[in-house]
Amino acid sequence: MTGHVLKHLGESKLELGTENARKGNWRAGRDANGIFWLALDKADSSTNTISGDVLRELEHHVTAAENDPPHALVIRSAKPGGFAAGADISSFAKMSDEGAAELLTQGHAVLDRLEQLSCPTICVVHGAALGAGFELALACDIRIAVPGASFAFPEVQLGLHPGLGGTFRLPALIDPTEAMTMMLSGKTAHTKRAKTLGIIDEVAEERHIAAAVRALAETGVERAEPGLKTRALGLEQARTLLARQMRNRTEERAPAAHYPAPHALIELWEEHGTDRATMQRGEIRSFANLLKTPSSKNLRRVFFLRQKLKEAARGDDDIAHVHVIGAGAMGTEISAMAAIRGKRVTLSDLDSAALGRAIKLAAKLCADKHLTGAETRDALDRLMPDPHEYGVARADLVIEAAPERMEVKERIYAGLKTEMKDSAILASNTSSLAIDALSAHAPNKAHFAGLHFFNPVSKIPLVEVVAGADTAAQTARRLAAFCGAIGKLPARVGDYPGFVVNRILTPYLMEAMVLMDEGVPKEVIDSAALRFGMPMGPVTLADQVGLDIGLHVAESLRDRLGTSMAEITDMLQERVEQGDLGRKTGSGFYDWADGTPHPETEEPGPADLTDRLILPMLNAAVEVMRENVTKDADQIDAAMIFATGWAPFRGGPLHYARTRGAREVALRLRTLAKAHGPRFDPDEGWKNFS
Repeated sequence: MTGHVLKHLGESKLELGTENARKGNWRAGRDANGIFWLALDKADSSTNTISGDVLRELEHHVTAAENDPPHALVIRSAKPGGFAAGADISSFAKMSDEGAAELLTQGHAVLDRLEQLSCPTICVVHGAALGAGFELALACDIRIAVPGASFAFPEVQLGLHPGLGGTFRLPALIDPTEAMTMMLSGKTAHTKRAKTLGIIDEVAEERHIAAAVRALAETGVERAEPGLKTRALGLEQARTLLARQMRNRTEERAPAAHYPAPHALIELWEEHGTDRATMQRGEIRSFANLLKTPSSKNLRRVFFLRQKLKEAARGDDDIAHVHVIGAGAMGTEISAMAAIRGKRVTLSDLDSAALGRAIKLAAKLCADKHLTGAETRDALDRLMPDPHEYGVARADLVIEAAPERMEVKERIYAGLKTEMKDSAILASNTSSLAIDALSAHAPNKAHFAGLHFFNPVSKIPLVEVVAGADTAAQTARRLAAFCGAIGKLPARVGDYPGFVVNRILTPYLMEAMVLMDEGVPKEVIDSAALRFGMPMGPVTLADQVGLDIGLHVAESLRDRLGTSMAEITDMLQERVEQGDLGRKTGSGFYDWADGTPHPETEEPGPADLTDRLILPMLNAAVEVMRENVTKDADQIDAAMIFATGWAPFRGGPLHYARTRGAREVALRLRTLAKAHGPRFDPDEGWKNFS
């Protein structure tokens, strides 16, 4: 079988069976062996999604297979990028308005008919099978994975759970506990893990797909009988016990008050886990109800905020070679992420031992990102220690990740003036220094900007692309595209004290210091923030960031801002002077010897504790918007969510302010200002905020 070739995957060609015709969103055709190939090829999109029209068209093909059964039916993707990214999320709001339960019932009926076909059904997955795409794969008898395939149910990140049969098909296929863990966490099962779990039956290179399909169409697969654990979970008592444990663990990570979806899933499984029919009806009803919750609406908003940032990252960056100056934690991870994503990288540092540590950390990051042995080898080959800075002359982008001292950066820039290419960009990873002040020392002001990564770079998706007064528009565009090329989300911002994220976050951290100075226990402060929905309390976060860095940023803002800020406490300065800087030294306000602290207490604090922590961030966000530091309010919300994890179920600080009411927030700030001082005075931007 030669196959009809649409595009290439590296050196491999997508095997789609015989020459097949495209009609709507599917390519369909029967080969000489009587195998019916269905290739999903979503119209006018580079990515497959499972929409209503996709399912309606699939129903027609299923009907054809019912009327004239093929030897086997194969479903796969015709998109080189992967199988399917899940449901069309843009349709969810309309679903909620137009009777979601009815639409879901129709979708279930299509997959049920696919599942009940008399011929073997085989799903071939390359790339990611997510959400409804994963559910489509589960409705088939057999699943073949091309190496690199992955499976996940990310619906929990949208305030939902699987809605097209995943809640009952996955627990019926694999260990129910593992199935529930995947659905509750949204975590991905990569190829090897998916094979171990039993999600996939066969792993085959693309060039062997046709042969694997023919073989499995003849032999089928044998699956082991359910184990003792699975059989035990068929008993109500065992399932109730496990559900209670799941509920307790989930409450710690995702409180039901903020994230109802995982708790709804646990209840669904506990009540109907052994009865597919009632589980199916319950899934449809529960999914439809969750669509209407504020949590899901806000989390879906966050999804679209991410998409807007991705749009800013589109285009060619024209950056093949990156040189990074500084092999500290930030410089090392920036280098590693760029190399993993295909850039040639040279990394320089005055300390040769730091370069050695950087390569070891890069290898660990490759493993954390689930790179294969060959992919790890290639990534490390692209990352070169460069103690003599030979790479500067060849680099298209030089990223300076040196200590936050103007004189240090000035000295570095002076040495670059005769070395860099005329077309190359110089970007600083500064978190607190003014881009306009730094640009005075740069080789070319038009080719200079800020590129503010957040620690740890490998885990935090956001990067602030900071344009100074003299930064060329093309420079900012290329840097945004570079962020996209290395898998990051660029927030394009202007040069302003603290830029966006640190300007908004610093009052939160500093108010916590003031509260401790007033005698409020750090555990009480952090617990109040956690109950609001922040991923980490301000005292823990200050330790995580580094008390020295927090102090430096606070001093910089105090000196550069025209507005009042919380006083920098003696307690903070003493910790820094003593060298107790937080996580990186093992001790700060908390002891980090046993890992990240998890403060949790029901001890009450001051009645205005939560507002004292949260409202200064809203006030700063309004100031940033008034100063036109970003193009719109959405970008401010996105920056805070993707850089700090700011209570995503609330939709971001400015969205929360709108939900609470601008007038009510401004009035509350005035009350706090009377009680605690002018740092709470409402910004004048509240007058026009709506």
